[in-house]
Amino acid sequence: MARAWLKLMLTTGVLFSLATFIAPTRTQARAETPATPTIAEKTAGAQKLAGYFNLYWDAKQGKLWLEVDKWGSEFLYQSGLPAGIGSNDIGLDRGQLGATRIVRFERSGPKVLLIQENLEYRAVSNDADERRAVHDSFAESALWGFKVEAEEKDRALVDATDFFLRDAHGIPAALRRTKQGPYHVDASRCAIYLPQTKNFPMNTEVEATLTFAGEEPGRWVRDVTPSPESITVREHHSFVQLPPAGYKPRAYDPRSSFFGISYMDYATPISEPIVKRFIARHRLEKKDPQAAVSEAVQPIVYYLERVPRRDAAGRRGLDGPALQRDSVGASRDEGMVVRGGGD
Repeated sequence: MARAWLKLMLTTGVLFSLATFIAPTRTQARAETPATPTIAEKTAGAQKLAGYFNLYWDAKQGKLWLEVDKWGSEFLYQSGLPAGIGSNDIGLDRGQLGATRIVRFERSGPKVLLIQENLEYRAVSNDADERRAVHDSFAESALWGFKVEAEEKDRALVDATDFFLRDAHGIPAALRRTKQGPYHVDASRCAIYLPQTKNFPMNTEVEATLTFAGEEPGRWVRDVTPSPESITVREHHSFVQLPPAGYKPRAYDPRSSFFGISYMDYATPISEPIVKRFIARHRLEKKDPQAAVSEAVQPIVYYLERVPRRDAAGRRGLDGPALQRDSVGASRDEGMVVRGGGD
């Protein structure tokens, strides 16, 4: 009995000693968990491009950091193809616009999601419960998930490099559709294109050079590409602030010459069509609302690309600046200005 008691005491003493030894170690491990750095610390040495969403270019690592400071606020995400393949048959031409999306940033812990709104199905109603019911009935799309790498107050810094170096234009699908062979993005030959990566107070612009690799190029690709197994183009991404409220939509009439947009409104009375159709038109407001014809408060501005031009005799003329001097004008009835030399 004495021997058993002694054994029990020794065992208890060993366990107590181990617990005493391990406990501080666990506490110390928790204390040594690195804190999330500040944005200033994480971007030290990087080139800051201040604007709608601040960007930071780290040339040493080839990374583009994105500072998110607007949560749950909708903005426009427009992608495009500023430098294309060069074949009309394939249909991936320079200057081609991609998808137009209404998106927002949402954060959950260390995760930041870029979510595309589903505007095909709505409830145009003052009833919050009705709006929520329709919102929750149809899926949204999380376009990308980011990890918070640094933060300050309500601002978070994420590594957006992979997001901007992905294919947002559906180029492999277009090549398959035109029977030009299977292609995929080769990450080792993709990079941020700095000359057209810029920032402004109401829009953030990022451009990327992307290379698509394939082993069975079709004839049309071989006709226009120096090395058909490698197709290098550029894709552009724009984050744009939405205009303020106050736009007055105009109902679509199939007899008109306008393009139309449509969506389903589940708050519609049972006696009316659930599908709503409106014309796509410019937002113009008269300086003088009482006048039959008036100058616009803010005219619509079109920018012409910097391209050489020729006169009727085929002689080469000047590019952007001359084009701008010749073409700047306004149609006062329509409130339209045309300018040259835009990026």
